[in-house]
Amino acid sequence: MANLQALCALLLAVSTAATRRNLRFGMMHGEDTITFDDVDTCLQVWSDGIVTIGSVYQEGGDYTAAAKTHINDLYAYDVVEDPNSVLFKPTLASEVPFRPTFGGALSYFVADPSEEGYIDEDNGFAIAPYTAVRYEIPGVFIDSDSATAMGEYWFTGLDGNETKVEYTFQYMMNSDPTTDCKLKIVTHHSSLPYTP
Repeated sequence: MANLQALCALLLAVSTAATRRNLRFGMMHGEDTITFDDVDTCLQVWSDGIVTIGSVYQEGGDYTAAAKTHINDLYAYDVVEDPNSVLFKPTLASEVPFRPTFGGALSYFVADPSEEGYIDEDNGFAIAPYTAVRYEIPGVFIDSDSATAMGEYWFTGLDGNETKVEYTFQYMMNSDPTTDCKLKIVTHHSSLPYTP
């Protein structure tokens, strides 16, 4: 009888862990897996979000709120069990190159010193601002409930000049999307191209 109870307890633990993982990644039986179009849509939503934050900033609006919405909609800070488990390495960060928290990401995007997590080195990447963002996706790897995309972004400044940035984004399924993007970013690595 004791062996049967131990076996039942083990099966329950395994089942509970699997259910947590499925909920965390938004993958329940019968739900579609990630597609290339899903990744493409999310890259476009991310691009549009950067332009929106800059536009709100130029118009004197609440650009910090716009950035919070952008991060909440597209990054998994609010989904994964560990709030420090989003791997965010932004382009223009050197003193604090890794931003595993929501506050660190927000600081990078808008550099609002009144917000928790503000980092002195930040200038507000998204409030540069940019009038357009375009991208290319030379490679995507999809593994059922996760996907990794690698490519290049071009950010158009107010002067019309473009800045090229290389990116790698890893996504997980989002069980409750608030935008056309049904994925959330769990890894974001971006950098300027190497120049000899």
